[in-house]
Amino acid sequence: MRLRTRASAPALSSVAELCAFVSGQLGSHADPAKAGPMAAYMKTDMPFYGVAKPERDRIATAVKDRFPIADHHAYEQAVTGLWALPHREEKYLAIRMARLYADFVTPRSLALYKRLIQDGAWWDFVDEIAIHLVGQVLHHHRPAVSPTLDAWITDQDMWLRRTALLSQVHHMEDTDEGRLFGYCLQTADETAFFIRKAIGWALRDYSATAPERVLTFLHHNRGRLSSLSFREAARRLKRQGYPL
Repeated sequence: MRLRTRASAPALSSVAELCAFVSGQLGSHADPAKAGPMAAYMKTDMPFYGVAKPERDRIATAVKDRFPIADHHAYEQAVTGLWALPHREEKYLAIRMARLYADFVTPRSLALYKRLIQDGAWWDFVDEIAIHLVGQVLHHHRPAVSPTLDAWITDQDMWLRRTALLSQVHHMEDTDEGRLFGYCLQTADETAFFIRKAIGWALRDYSATAPERVLTFLHHNRGRLSSLSFREAARRLKRQGYPL
């Protein structure tokens, strides 16, 4: 089913209108048979419509066409308005919309992203924000943003620490290797699954760009990294035949 969109609109006129459009579209594509299993998989009591990602992406594209956003204040209002809605897919759409309005993915938005991370406090929310929002801000504004991530890696909130680790995923040759390795060692003694997994994920991602450097790091720090972190970090290297 194709979504109808207006050809043009001058600006975001009403957050309530945007939210009503999103909820209406999700409601029209709701599948109760999928909603329960989706909630069970995410281990949450938050309600689902039962709308899968491809349809959510189509809705997001329609929203962007229908509701142009001209300034940062309107961007924050749109994202927080969607985030405040009760269903999980509405919050997924809030994150997706935050990504689609790329002009506002800047250091000024870090406070907004931090609120979403701490309120969401689960991997399905946090990982997309970490990689595609905070990570993009870090990638394009590294000198300005690195001190904030340096604070997050030692924050009491585990999800901010996970974000600091994952914010460096997909940076390839632009990766700040010293900071990445430093973050991994700063959190290496933690027992939380989501931190140990994030360490391995971040290192594995960088191993596609600098396999010898990651291999050396793993060899030097095998005694400090958890078996989970080491195993996840070494996956790509092992497939490529590096000695581990």
